[in-house]
Amino acid sequence: MLVPLLVGAAVAVATGVYGRLHTPTGIAVNLAGFSSPQAVKVWLGSGAAFFAVLQLLSALAMWGRLGGFSPSWAGTAHRWSGRIAFLLTVPVAVHCLYALGFADHDPRTLLHSLLGCLFFGAFTTKMLALPRPGLAGWVLPVAGGVVFTVLMGIWLTSSLWYFTTVGVGT
Repeated sequence: MLVPLLVGAAVAVATGVYGRLHTPTGIAVNLAGFSSPQAVKVWLGSGAAFFAVLQLLSALAMWGRLGGFSPSWAGTAHRWSGRIAFLLTVPVAVHCLYALGFADHDPRTLLHSLLGCLFFGAFTTKMLALPRPGLAGWVLPVAGGVVFTVLMGIWLTSSLWYFTTVGVGT
């Protein structure tokens, strides 16, 4: 587990260093039908959070933690909801890093920036640990729990904040 942890830490630090050193451009991702790049970011982030909840529920089902509800398709649902959640985070991260940089002008943006870096580091660690044989039974649930918790923290400090201050419109 040392190698996945070190690589994950390097990814988190490299993401933060890039975000801090890169001069923000103000815009990176925009899609037709949205009022602003920020709206694109919060809706894609909300989609990622939705699929992360599906990840959590499917993991609980796979491990028989839902009162005996453990359908045969839970593993497939878990893998695909994770893939979709991750894919939705990529344009959000590009926007955050390229357009906004590592922000620390208030506690919310500092926490959001730190969690964003931590997310990609934790995700890297989990993905590198996944194929390793002989891991203790608690490693993947803990790694997945960290990834889920950090993503929810990111959603709370960006999308929920946006929806409650700007509004829910696109």
